[in-house]
Amino acid sequence: MEEVTIAQRFCGPPKSGNGGYSCGLLGKHIQGTCQVRLHQPPPLDKALSISESAGDWFLKDGEQLIGSAKPVELAMVPPVPPTLKQARSAQKHYRGHQRHSFPTCFVCGPARSQGDGLRLFCGAVYEREIVACEWQLHGDLLDHSGNIKSQFIWAALDCPSYFALKTDKTCLLGQMTCAIDKPISGNKPLIVYAWQRSTEGRKHYSAAAISNCDGKILARAEHLWIEIKSSAE
Repeated sequence: MEEVTIAQRFCGPPKSGNGGYSCGLLGKHIQGTCQVRLHQPPPLDKALSISESAGDWFLKDGEQLIGSAKPVELAMVPPVPPTLKQARSAQKHYRGHQRHSFPTCFVCGPARSQGDGLRLFCGAVYEREIVACEWQLHGDLLDHSGNIKSQFIWAALDCPSYFALKTDKTCLLGQMTCAIDKPISGNKPLIVYAWQRSTEGRKHYSAAAISNCDGKILARAEHLWIEIKSSAE
């Protein structure tokens, strides 16, 4: 059994962990593609346990199940990535600058300063059904080999997929399936892009990918987002 704490820095909503980052803490224990389900919002600044049983992994707060992970396959082939120029231009259309449910989110929060949050501001790409942005790395996200630590790859693939949804309702990540196809070096700009797959009532399905500037896909993910009911519902 391993003990882990999600620091306040890695929040999504102000009082719980960013969904992608939290999923990545479990996902890094499984070699290859895996699927993580979040059963409860991951608490911050609290000792949590990570354990394994029959190949599945579990994140718990005492006896309460927070997340579960299992190995799966991900056959999804992403659309052709935008160019770096297109991704940079798309950032101007990031709707989170006008309205954001969680402006201090580690991944997509505009209230986070450079070098603290990831500041991934994905906006619509002209004449394409995708959103995209540039990702420029900082040193504390890298391992000893200069590659991005896997939990931050999961995090970067998380929030952009929400901004690909055709809804302005607040949603929380319920499930994420991620494949890191190649080690991702942090010494060059990257492109993060996402697209909507489908919607079923309060359930929204999307996907995202990370590519390098040569158009090579480095990581892929699929997501289930759950729309939060308003107090009037």
